[in-house]
Amino acid sequence: MSGFSFQRFLTPLIHVLAWGLLALALLLFQPMQGRVELPVQYWVKQGALLIFWMGAFYVTARVSVPRLLLRGRTGWFVLALAATVAIILLLGRFLESTLHLSELMHQAFHAAEQAERRAGPGGLPPRPARGSRFDLVGLLITLLVLGIGTAITVVQHWQQEARLRERLDQERTEAELSLLKAQINPHFFFNTLNNIYSLTLIDGERARAALHRLSRMMRYVLYDTASGHAQLSQEVAFIQDYITLMQLRLTDRVQVTFTHPEPVREVLIAPMILLPFVENAFKHGVAATAPSRIYIGLRQPTPQQLEIEVRNTLFPMVGTDLAGSNGIGLTNTQRRLDLLYPGRYTLRVTPKTADNEFEIHLKLLVSGA
Repeated sequence: MSGFSFQRFLTPLIHVLAWGLLALALLLFQPMQGRVELPVQYWVKQGALLIFWMGAFYVTARVSVPRLLLRGRTGWFVLALAATVAIILLLGRFLESTLHLSELMHQAFHAAEQAERRAGPGGLPPRPARGSRFDLVGLLITLLVLGIGTAITVVQHWQQEARLRERLDQERTEAELSLLKAQINPHFFFNTLNNIYSLTLIDGERARAALHRLSRMMRYVLYDTASGHAQLSQEVAFIQDYITLMQLRLTDRVQVTFTHPEPVREVLIAPMILLPFVENAFKHGVAATAPSRIYIGLRQPTPQQLEIEVRNTLFPMVGTDLAGSNGIGLTNTQRRLDLLYPGRYTLRVTPKTADNEFEIHLKLLVSGA
């Protein structure tokens, strides 16, 4: 809460400090030669100019830039700036004329010059009347104030747009990830429940053990992955449980191999990001009448680098495509990889290897635990 309050008052504080520095500069910007007693009218004009510059700054920043420049009306914006400069210069001349400042300044310099001459040799050079020349300093300060007001407003507008785009991208990413995860999880549980249902017709005790294992997996999905990240060891155990459940209904003609580091080096990984590759192998690499094999290898060359290789036997009558049987699993997994690990993964798919296998090879760079 204190941080929020500080940010709330930071911008007004910066404005106060900036105008205070400008006011100090106006106080210091005066004839410093000799002992010139400037008339009160000089400070009245300087104070009025400071107010004019403040007004020009905020009119430019709050009105001209948002309503003209940022809406593509560049010509009108330039005219507005020119009119503002002209108005401030005319007001400055009007104040000089109304306050008789030229005559008063001339008298002040003349009095100082006489005092210097009486005090000793040398003295102040003749000072021309201020009304006899163009106010170049006032013009430069006016242009500087308007330029700063324009630059600050444009930069703030760009920053706001960038933050808005970032927030929208984040919300879109979170929504897509939630949708993708919601699609993948029911897809997996639907297949697993079908497997357990088939097992209940054969062996009730093994079916109860399988339900217990499935409940453990559901607890992992529903609670342990709520933060959006999981430990690699949890994901490995989840895959192992999945393989065990799938093997309950497989015959000895199916050879399943799962290798992984022992022990794994803990890193954070997106939950169930590897499961669709394994699920795809069981879905398309198993036949009822022919020998088949599935290989799942997880390697960890470095603590932050993961590699998973999945191979399954190809069968002429079984379609082996990335989308799975209903277009949910691997297609969305690739989308999740794009969202979660942009530029940090490589996925190679080989539809048919020399050993008549379908192969998926994923390299993934993850963060530490």
